[in-house]
Amino acid sequence: MPAAPVWDPDRYLRHAGHRARPFADLLARVPGLAAPPPAQPPAEPPRIADLGCGPGNLTALLAARRPTARVTGYDNSPEMLARARAEHAGPTAGGGRLDFVHADVATWTPAEPHDLIISNATLQWVAGHADRFADWISGLRPGGTLAFQVPGNFDAPSHRLMRELAREPRFADRLAGTLRHADAVLTPRAYLERLTGLGCTVDVWETTYLHLLTGDDPVLDWVKGTGLRPVLTALADDPPAREAFLDEYRAALRAAYPATAHGTPFPFRRVFAVAHKEA
Repeated sequence: MPAAPVWDPDRYLRHAGHRARPFADLLARVPGLAAPPPAQPPAEPPRIADLGCGPGNLTALLAARRPTARVTGYDNSPEMLARARAEHAGPTAGGGRLDFVHADVATWTPAEPHDLIISNATLQWVAGHADRFADWISGLRPGGTLAFQVPGNFDAPSHRLMRELAREPRFADRLAGTLRHADAVLTPRAYLERLTGLGCTVDVWETTYLHLLTGDDPVLDWVKGTGLRPVLTALADDPPAREAFLDEYRAALRAAYPATAHGTPFPFRRVFAVAHKEA
């Protein structure tokens, strides 16, 4: 089995502004999070889980939207959790609290009723994640919400070229089974069917963002923080092979995403779902 990717918070946060935009769009469709916090705090603090919290910057945004809530970010990366705890953990201005806990999203189940379970760009890493929906929805309070966003660009050049190069004979032995494929996420319709089948009222949509990236080889720089992590981890003990892979992949990305006078356009499709449990 391939080793779990080693994550680099600094690398991931290099494109923090672009990466945050889908999360903000997701929050805008979650009841109670689009508007300012209520003037009268609820009798019981809301309970919120962020599955795959990464370095915690977006979990902190979530906590700021509901400062009375007990918010917990879950991740399985020690590097990401260390950064999140150092920069964001602790009490919030409204009397709530933000914490970060090690957990495997593939097996995590709420230990107490939650008002919101949310996940941003994480479930694509979890094989069979749609099979977890029933447990997560069961863990919601009546009227609670399950909301998530996943990349929908596995057939884009950034991912397709990576997989094609990984299948070449000189890399195949080291990278077999390392990269995710197009079936890492479901279609929007399949998410709609799975969630409505669990008795939820569901809002599913997709958006293609056209990020304008700057700098040298910005698409390579982007994927080094996310989708390329399994390759970088698998080849970490073989620097010549790692550099050979990066050199060829860099050249392919330059051809697929040509730079313009104003930057490099990088289309990125994402799939969103917000499921409300019956009150």
